[in-house]
Amino acid sequence: MALLSGDGSADRVVPPSGFTAHLTLFAAGVMTFLAVFALALSLATGRLADRWGDELARASTIRISAPPDQIQAQTEAALRVLDTTEGVSSARALTTDEQRSLLAPWFGANVPVEALPIPQLIEVIETSDGFDSAGLRLRLSAEAPGAVLDDHTRWRRPLVAAANRLRALGFLSILLIGGAMAAMITLAANAALAANAQVIEVLRLVGAEDRYIARAFVRRFTLRTATGALVGMLLGIVAILFLPSAQEEGGFLTGLGFQGGQWLWPILLPPVAALVAFLATRRAALRVLGDLT
Repeated sequence: MALLSGDGSADRVVPPSGFTAHLTLFAAGVMTFLAVFALALSLATGRLADRWGDELARASTIRISAPPDQIQAQTEAALRVLDTTEGVSSARALTTDEQRSLLAPWFGANVPVEALPIPQLIEVIETSDGFDSAGLRLRLSAEAPGAVLDDHTRWRRPLVAAANRLRALGFLSILLIGGAMAAMITLAANAALAANAQVIEVLRLVGAEDRYIARAFVRRFTLRTATGALVGMLLGIVAILFLPSAQEEGGFLTGLGFQGGQWLWPILLPPVAALVAFLATRRAALRVLGDLT
C-alpha cells in the first residue's frame, strides 16, 4: 500500500516528466509487447510438440512395394496380420484419392496415381500400449514380403525435439527481454538520480534518510513501468487477436496464439515487469545514493 500511496513531499524529488519518464514508459511498453509474442511462441510450440508427440507416437505406416498384380493380395495379407496383432487399434489401406492428396504438394492435384508405380500405403493406429515393431516386421516379411513398416521413429524425434527447443528459446527470450528492460530502467533511474543530486543533498541536510529518498524513486519508476507494461500487454494481445486462427491446413504458422486458460499468462507480465522495475530501481538508488555520500 505504501508503494501505491507514496509520499507527496518525496515524490517531488523525482521529475514527473522528461527523458527518464519517457524512456521508462517506452522501454516497459515495448519489452512487454515483445514478451507477449515470445510467450505466445513458447506456448504454441509447446502445443505443437505435444500434438506431434501424441499423433506420431500412435500412428505408423506400412508400405506395400510389389508387382502390380501382387499389391492387392499382399495388402490383404498385411491387413490380416494387423488384425491379429496385439497393440494395433485399427488399420486400413489408403484410397487412391488419399494417396493423391499426399502427393499433391509435390506433383500437383491431378497427379495420375493409377498410372504411377506408387506403393500402397496402410495406415496403422496403435493403442496406448503400442505393438512390438520387431515382431510385426517378422510376421509381415513372412506373409507379405513387399511390406515395409515405418513407425515414424526416425523423423518423429527430431520434430518433437525441434519444437521443444523452440519452446525453450521462447522462454529464454522472455528472460532476455526482462534483463534488457531492467537495464534500461536502471539507466533511467541513474539519470534521474544524477540530475537531482543537488536536491538530494538538500534533503539530506534537513534530515532525510537515504531510504526515504530511494523510496520515492522506486515508487515513481515502478508505477511508470507498470503503466507502460500494461499498455504494451494490451497492444500485444490485440496484435495476437489479429493473427490467423489455428487451422489444420495451416499447421504451426496459423496457431501462434493463446488458447483457453493460456490467455491468463499475458496478464502476469505487467506485475512481473513492475517487480523487475522495483528491484532494479531500488538497487540503483541505494548504490547512487551511497556514491553521493
